[in-house]
Amino acid sequence: MTRLRICDLPEEDRPREKFLQKGISVLSDAELLAILIGSGNDKETAVELSMRILNFAQNNLWELGKYDIKKLSTNFKGIGKVKAMTIIAALELGRRRAASGVIKRKKITTSEDIFQYFYPYLADLPHEEFWILLLSRSCHIIKKVKIGQGGVSETTADIKLIMKEAVANLASHLILCHNHPSGNVHPSRHDDILTERVKQAALLLDITLLDHVIIAENICYSYADKGHIL
Repeated sequence: MTRLRICDLPEEDRPREKFLQKGISVLSDAELLAILIGSGNDKETAVELSMRILNFAQNNLWELGKYDIKKLSTNFKGIGKVKAMTIIAALELGRRRAASGVIKRKKITTSEDIFQYFYPYLADLPHEEFWILLLSRSCHIIKKVKIGQGGVSETTADIKLIMKEAVANLASHLILCHNHPSGNVHPSRHDDILTERVKQAALLLDITLLDHVIIAENICYSYADKGHIL
C-alpha cells in the first residue's frame, strides 16, 4: 500500500490548512507538532510521526519538554538536530509564557490618567499630533494609535480611520488626545466639531467616547471634566 503524504490528505485534514481555515485552537497536539517539524520520514507523515513522539512521551507535553536533542534525534527517524531543536525551543517558549503570566494592562479612569499617559509623547512637540486611545469595557488600554500629524496650529483627524481602528480592535470606549504647541490649552471650533462628530459616529457602533484631552505644556483641557461630553 502506498503511504499517504500530507499533501495527499483532504485539505481540511492538513494541519496548516486547518489552522488557516478554522483557527489554531482546533488542532490536536500532534497536528501542532507536525507544523513544527514540517515533514515526516519515508514511512510516516509529519502527523503520524508526531503522534508517535507524543505517545512515546505518554501524551504529556511536560514529559516531552524533558527530552533533549539526543533523545529526540536518536529515537525517531526523520527528527534530526534541527527539528529536535525546533521542538525543544517551542516547548521552552510555552514554559516561559506560563511563567511570565498575563500582562496587566493599565486602566484609565480620569483625565489625569490620560494626561500622564500621553504627556511623554506630546508635551515637547513643535507640531500638532492627534492620537486615540482604545479601551476595553473595563477601561483597560487595548491600544494607542496616532491618527494624524499637522503643523503648529492644526492637525487633521480622519473620523473613518478613528472608527476603523476602534472596530478592528473591538474597543468599547474611545479617548481622543492631541496637543497645542502654542501653549493655549483651550479647544478651537474645529476641535469642538470633531469631538461631536466622533461622539456621534461612535454611538452608531456602540462605542462610547469618554473624553477628548488637549495637552499644552504642563496643563491639559478635558472635554469630559468640562461637561462637554455627555
